[in-house]
Parts: sequence; C-alpha cells; structure tokens
Amino acid sequence: MSLYENIKTKITNHLVEAANKAKAVGELNFEELPSFVLEEPREKQRGDLASNLAMVLAKQAKRSPRDIAAALIKHMETSGTWIESSEIAGAGFINFRLNPAWLTGVITEVLKAGESYGEGDIGKGQKLQVEFVSANPTGLLHMGNARGAALGDSLASLLSKAGYEVTREFYINDAGNQIHNFGLSLESRYLQQLGEDVPFPEGGYHGEDLIDTIKGLIAKVGDKYLSVEPGLRRELMVRYALDEKMRNIRETLEDFGVTYDVWFNEQSLHDSGAVRSTMEDLENKGYIYEKEGAHWLKSTQFGDEKDEVVIRSNGSPTYFAADIAYHRNKFDRGFNKVINIWGADHHGHVARMKGAMSALGYDSENLQIILMQLVRLIQNGEVVKMSKRSGQYITLRELMDEVGKDAARFFFILRDPDSTVEFDMDLAKSQSSDNPVYYVQYAFARLCSILRQAEELGTLNIPPTEEELLCLNSTEERELLKKMADYPSEIIVAARLMEPHRLARYVLDLAGLFHTFYNSQRVLVEDEALRRARLSLVRAVKQIVGNVLNILGVSAPERM
Repeated sequence: MSLYENIKTKITNHLVEAANKAKAVGELNFEELPSFVLEEPREKQRGDLASNLAMVLAKQAKRSPRDIAAALIKHMETSGTWIESSEIAGAGFINFRLNPAWLTGVITEVLKAGESYGEGDIGKGQKLQVEFVSANPTGLLHMGNARGAALGDSLASLLSKAGYEVTREFYINDAGNQIHNFGLSLESRYLQQLGEDVPFPEGGYHGEDLIDTIKGLIAKVGDKYLSVEPGLRRELMVRYALDEKMRNIRETLEDFGVTYDVWFNEQSLHDSGAVRSTMEDLENKGYIYEKEGAHWLKSTQFGDEKDEVVIRSNGSPTYFAADIAYHRNKFDRGFNKVINIWGADHHGHVARMKGAMSALGYDSENLQIILMQLVRLIQNGEVVKMSKRSGQYITLRELMDEVGKDAARFFFILRDPDSTVEFDMDLAKSQSSDNPVYYVQYAFARLCSILRQAEELGTLNIPPTEEELLCLNSTEERELLKKMADYPSEIIVAARLMEPHRLARYVLDLAGLFHTFYNSQRVLVEDEALRRARLSLVRAVKQIVGNVLNILGVSAPERM
C-alpha cells in the first residue's frame, strides 16, 4: 500500500472509530454505518481530503449532517494520520487538511521502490488473457490494427503492474472462406503475372502487397505451378503467402513494441475437432436447431436480433462457430478472465459470443470485450484516405515511417477506445508543447539533463535528510508531490476499469507540473540542503515518468 493510500486508510478507520465512540456515549444512534467515501475535494481550497460520512448517516441518526459531523470530529483520533485540521463544510462534509510534510515521504517511497513504484496486488495472481489485433493474414496491418496493438499491449502491461498474470495472444485466422478467397486471389495474380488473361475473383484481395507476394513466389518457383492441379496450386500458394504475411505481421508488431506470448491458429480448432465437438455440445444442450439444411444457434435468447448460422447447409462451419470453439478453448486453458479488443464494427457480435459462453456453462462476465472506434488520419488539415502500399488503407508500417513508433502509440493510447481518433500527423511530428508525446518525452530528457549537471558537480548521490526534504514547500513542489503520490491509485483505478488511457493522461499532467516547477524553481541552487532536496525530487519524478512510459510502450529518451 502506498503512503497516500495508507494515510487515507488510517483516516477512514479513525472516522469509523469516531462514529462508534459517539454512539457509545449516546451522541449518535445508528444500526450500521453506511458506505461512505473519503476523497479529494474538487476545489483545492476546501482541503486535502473530504468525507460524506455525516451526510449518509443522517437518515439513521435522525440528526442534521452538520451536527453529526461535529460529533465525529469531536471523537476522532488524529494521531498518525497527518491531519493538521478538520472543518465542517456545506451541508455536512468533513474536510481535512494534512500537514504538508507528509508529501516529502513520497520521494523516499518512490526512490526506494524504483521501477516497482506504483505496482499493486489487486490481481492477486489471477490469470488473464488479452487477445488483440488478430488481423486477417491476407494483407498488411492497418490503422485499426495499430490502435488495437497500442491499446492491447499497454493494457496487458498495466494489468501486470496491478498483480495479474497476463498472457498476450494473437488469433491467426488461417481457415474458412477468407482463406479460400485468398487462394483464388493469389492464383489470379500468379496467372496474370505470367501473362495469362484471367479475371480477378469477386470478393478477392486487391492490395498491391499481394502482387509483391506473387512476384516473390515467381522468383522462387517460376512458372512451375502452371502445371499443378488448381486445388493443390492454391494450397501451395496460400501456404507460402500466409508464412510471408505472418512474418510481416510479427516483424511490424515487434517494431511497434508488441511481443506476443501465444500465436494461436484457427486451423488447429478444425484439425483437433474442437469446432465440431463444441457445436455438438451446444446442440445437446438445446441451443442449436436445424433449418433449411443449416444449423442455427439460438442467439436471440442472448439478446441478438436474429439467430446465427453455425454450420452451413454444405456442412462447413462458419467463422462464428470457430470463434465459439476458440473462446471455449481459452477458458479451458485456465484463464480467470478473457479480454478481447475488437473494432466497433463487431458490436453485434458481443452479445452472441457472451451468450454462447453462458450456454456452454462459463460465466460470461469473465469475457470482457473492449470496442474501439475508428481512426481518421489528418494531414495538412485533410483526411488521408489512400495508401501507397495497400491501395486501400494506410498501413501501420507507413504510419511508423511517417511519425515514429512513440508518437503513434501515445496518440492511440491517449484517447478512450470508445472515442473516434483524429490522428493529426503534422502534430505528431512536431517538436512543440502541443504534441503530447514530445511534451512528456521532453520532460524526461530535461530531468535527465538536470541529473547529468548535478553529477558533474558531484552532488547527485548525496541523499537529503528528512529535515532537508521539508524545504520542498513551494506551491509548484507541493502540486508535483501530490501528483506523484496519486500514481499507485491511478494504477489501481486504471486496471480495474481497464483504461490505460488514464495513465497517458496522468503522465501528461505530471509532465506539465514538472515543466511548471522547472520554469519557476531552480534545482541546482547554492543552498546545499535545498539542492539535495530538489535533486531527490527530480530523481523521483524521472522514475515515475519512466515507469509510465514503460507501461505505455513509449521510449524515454535521455536527450532530445
């Protein structure tokens, strides 16, 4: 538990004790204390912390909240809580002002914990799986994949910091209709490259990258496949192209800072019989019926608008059937919670997938699906629509080449997944305070610069005493210290809500407070005690900024 959380816990416990003492002497009457909060008031002049206990107790105690608040303050023990004063505000809030000296303990806590500062244990080692990107291996990674990669990877890192055992997984869609169409597309491009006048298949994949793939194949095998039976020819081409596409996807994601623990093949579900057995189990449970030669899941029972086909009339399973078997496989591997990151266009798939898990006997609450909205790229004030490589969409590789990994990741993580992102490429490349990733990275580089200068003066490794840390009493220093103290709570809240964007906003605020401090207070002052104290503050801020950037997968440059 962090220093700040420990203070809040002590004050909360003392409030409970105060209520019970007041009850014991007949000043308050209640059956059971209701739930109450202790939080920072919105207006800073109100104090450091405020509680609504008196207000929520009024109904039971049959007294005015202000009278109850007076009784609580009267009987409250404040030793060991850092409380300097208490006052009644408004309708009956109790506001607490803390001795400013508590803040300097944050520095000691941060420097002692180092990279582990902020880590929590709310996960208690539970096994979580985060599946994200899972792009079709029929083309190049695009903007939606980029946003999903940044979100999924940072979420996995965040949950690890909160005490969960996290597995990152990529689902390879290497079976079904799309692979059939992929084979037809490859065959058509192969024949066209060898001079044959053949039509391109309807529903085929038009990306320029497919032509590049075929040119590479021809360089390897020439026209040898012209004499191969078409079915086998397409199979060989698909095998070659999938290997190339998946290699490209892996390399691109690794360059984007994303490394997976598991790459799971859809085809393995068909080969093992898992899809068939899953459909049979659902049928035996009464959730599947036959109509017009096809087998349908009763997905309307789970809130879907219509029932869904799981086995086509030709006997082949749909993608949905394989997806049900895949999610069953996830839970059977022992994950306590399964998290999927999908595009917003999959919204209609959520209820039916959760329903299918319930039908199979799993707790659908343990399947959490995060939906992402669209990404629009803006350059020179206009929407960028076309890609040079794919011919249809801007690829992740093109984005990284244009703005870099760090800007791409930070811009995607900064917004709530449910918000549409307008990615301003000109802003992402700018070196100004308007560029959020530059603003944070510049703060880190500035922190490093101060410490390098201190090292040259030979004062870096001389730690301040507790008394010297009390020199940090300016408004800028106190605001910075308060923000630093908030970090462990930010980790907990962000992990519980599964919102890594909270950390991006946190580090942006922390960087802003540091820049304000830097512009108003000199660190390398003549006063040795103050210099040592401020250097410790700088080291602690640097540690936290670095910790957050590490979770977000953004580099922390020491020079800019």
